[in-house]
Amino acid sequence: MTNSPSQWSRRNFLRTMGGAMPTLKLVLEGTAARANPPLAENPEKFKPIDLAPHFTASSLDLGPREQAKELGGASAQDGLIRTPAGKQNFRGIPFWLGPEGTEKKNWVVLAKQNSPWSRQSLEIPLGQKAGFICLAGFCDWDSNESPSPNEDVIEKVGQSLADAILIYEDGTEKILPIRRRFEVNAPSISWGHQSFASLAHVEDTPRKLSDPLNDALQWGDLQTSVWENTYGAGPDGKPSTLPWICALANAEPTRVLKGLRLKATSDDPLVLCGLTLFEGHENPLRYERLSLYRITLPEPAAEDKQRWKVEVDLGVVARTYFLSSFEPETWLSAPDKGLGARDKPVQGSRYLYAEVTASSEATLSLSDTKKGKQYAFDLGGIVPNRELEARPSGSRIEILERDKVWLQGQVVDGATQKPTPVRLAFRSREGRYIPPYGHRAEINDGWFQDYGADVKLMDTSFAYVDGTFQVELPVGEVYLEMTKGFEYVPVRKKLKIEPHQRELKLEVSRLTDFRSQGWVTADTHVHFLSPTTAVLEGQAEGLNLINLLAAQWGDLFTNVGDLSQGPLTSRDGEMMVWVGTENRQHLLGHLGLLGVKGRPVFPMSAGGPGESYLGDPLWSNLGDWTEACRKREGLVVAVHFPYPTAELAADIVLGKIDAVELYPFGEHFNTLRFLDWYRYLNCGYRLPAVGGTDKMGAYMPAGANRTYAYLGQDEFSFANFAKAVRRGNTFMTTGPLLLLRADGQMPGAEIKLGAGGGVPFHRLEVVLNGRVVASREESAGSHEMTLREKVSLSGSGWLAARCASKMGPTTGWGLGIQAHTSPVYVSVPGQELFSAPAASYFLTLIDGAETWARNLATRADPERMARALQVFIDAREHLHRRLHQHGIKH
Repeated sequence: MTNSPSQWSRRNFLRTMGGAMPTLKLVLEGTAARANPPLAENPEKFKPIDLAPHFTASSLDLGPREQAKELGGASAQDGLIRTPAGKQNFRGIPFWLGPEGTEKKNWVVLAKQNSPWSRQSLEIPLGQKAGFICLAGFCDWDSNESPSPNEDVIEKVGQSLADAILIYEDGTEKILPIRRRFEVNAPSISWGHQSFASLAHVEDTPRKLSDPLNDALQWGDLQTSVWENTYGAGPDGKPSTLPWICALANAEPTRVLKGLRLKATSDDPLVLCGLTLFEGHENPLRYERLSLYRITLPEPAAEDKQRWKVEVDLGVVARTYFLSSFEPETWLSAPDKGLGARDKPVQGSRYLYAEVTASSEATLSLSDTKKGKQYAFDLGGIVPNRELEARPSGSRIEILERDKVWLQGQVVDGATQKPTPVRLAFRSREGRYIPPYGHRAEINDGWFQDYGADVKLMDTSFAYVDGTFQVELPVGEVYLEMTKGFEYVPVRKKLKIEPHQRELKLEVSRLTDFRSQGWVTADTHVHFLSPTTAVLEGQAEGLNLINLLAAQWGDLFTNVGDLSQGPLTSRDGEMMVWVGTENRQHLLGHLGLLGVKGRPVFPMSAGGPGESYLGDPLWSNLGDWTEACRKREGLVVAVHFPYPTAELAADIVLGKIDAVELYPFGEHFNTLRFLDWYRYLNCGYRLPAVGGTDKMGAYMPAGANRTYAYLGQDEFSFANFAKAVRRGNTFMTTGPLLLLRADGQMPGAEIKLGAGGGVPFHRLEVVLNGRVVASREESAGSHEMTLREKVSLSGSGWLAARCASKMGPTTGWGLGIQAHTSPVYVSVPGQELFSAPAASYFLTLIDGAETWARNLATRADPERMARALQVFIDAREHLHRRLHQHGIKH
């Protein structure tokens, strides 16, 4: 791979420690530079000076440089330095540069040492006023930056190269220095060698997370949402440093400048490419802090987002967007607190928002690409609480959130008044998300993209904080949304931020405390997070345990480096992260191997894509993985049950699975995820229910689908959690907290009855052998329901409770808001629970899995293949034996 300057930044510095500092390579595909926004040149602001009569040198005159070969393009062949040509716009400043071509004179070169193509001194007539003299130029490379092994030298930073002498009409003069790494710099620079008083000629570039990439290795840079052009090239590979731009301040801008004399002060050359006068009062290269502007469009047309283009001459437009509908009073009283929602566009909106960092002398323009009209706004003319009319009229602009304050924030538990982690979001009066410091404004919710302490529930963004935070909020009305799992009351409230406020205390209160009643709650299935971030997210979501699963994805291995460290526990001991593995075969099935002690169960994938790599053989079947997990005291979970559904049937039949991970989608339970579970239960296979998210990105909060396990008086540990799961003392939930008692027994218990016995229940729906036998419904919805019924049983079976909400879905996966307990099992002597149709279905799955293994699977060796096939043989014999016992031929 060829290094390009876009690859060098502070993120690359660590790669170079201990060796020579890298020199950046500029890829020059010609001499045309990337211009700033194509606004019309404003003759009132800038007056470019034609230096053609004063040019002294060409690229060929200056001669080849070894370092120039690293610039790329034609320079890689001849070592000549090339600069942009003709009329250019650098950072909003227009310049008239020399002609294109290495043989044509297009530079003014100043040096004390005489040569045919350089001058010791040169005077340029001006005859006009200026607040700043803007120069485009560069100097030669500093050989002291790369000393030989035996040299003890100092870099030439600050070396005087020339004096710029301002000559006024009355003959008085003002001398301004031009120095290395101040007003100019070399054509390319190493990391850490920026200029102090000049800038690369191309702006730093805002990026969108959805921007295409020329090179996948630039993905990390894209996540910063900005392309830093200091080190040589922008995202398109074009040069960005050569030439450097500085603005020399004229201390007496009201006096007419007769001319500018340039006088060399060093034998090292100074190369001047362009000169422009600026009549403004502020340095055109110094920008104000990022500000939010609201532009009123000429007509209601926000739906056509591509129609409007916002540009600024002396600055950067960081973001533009249309905000979705936000009605504060309706939002405050809505019942979907903390769940997230999809954006609702505002029909007929005329408001376009722009985040801009720019000089106070800047002009912002709004272009209507449909009608070909352009509206200009002088940003320096905007005053608080007043709209500024455009030139020409038809559009208006105002600055929002001008007054802000930095706050030290704290979130406390309402009962203990101690800081507690939460998930929270601040929103402006218009509904704009304002993250605490250290959190993203735009969250990347793609797969394996953003695994920081942020989450985006559909289009609603949140940040995870540990109970303390810092945030800059606008003075006035701000809206807060805050949650902490399912056992705290979600918060939505309006805040009033005062001008001199420096602290913000928030409070979150418990709805109930299942932990004090002997329950713990866990997410059985999380990927990619670091263990420490998982601790924070788990605490903020009210979890006690996150099972962080290492996995193989082709040639990508995630969280493997975390396996050897063992569990990580929060300071209070109430939140634990245990790193296990997800062992996967794309057709046979996926398993979560939780809490394994000692060596992890490898390989984590087998049999080729899409889980393992091309040509990987079927090293192991699922059954081998389950046995290895149990030998190491782990818990075997069929994750995202029942898919993929193949060998899993054999492993359940043979008693190799400890629990199934269930996902609720929609408002009902009539999906194969639950119906398949019911089929296994109806055949007498006892499978506790657990909940996990399969979190693989910022689109999913940990614990959105979770397990509650009853430990009773046992201390909280993974071993006791696993014991509770194996007993079936669990329920899975995406929100509701569901309790079931049958004859006083919890889920997982067995009740021995004579024929015709009955048991009482409470809560929403009671399911007997997969059929609803008792239910209660509140059409308006209720935060609490109790259901008590007597149910008659004619034989062995299982009973479970379940509930669902009409609200939702939640998360980008469309999870329904539901809960389902594990069963209470009822056994009647001599009446084994069995379903012949279900058993026949399992046999078909087993046959399918065996067919694939025999005919399509890449084989490891005969012994491993024989072992892989044996699980199907054993399961088939088991099912045939049970069918025979029930008098059924198959």
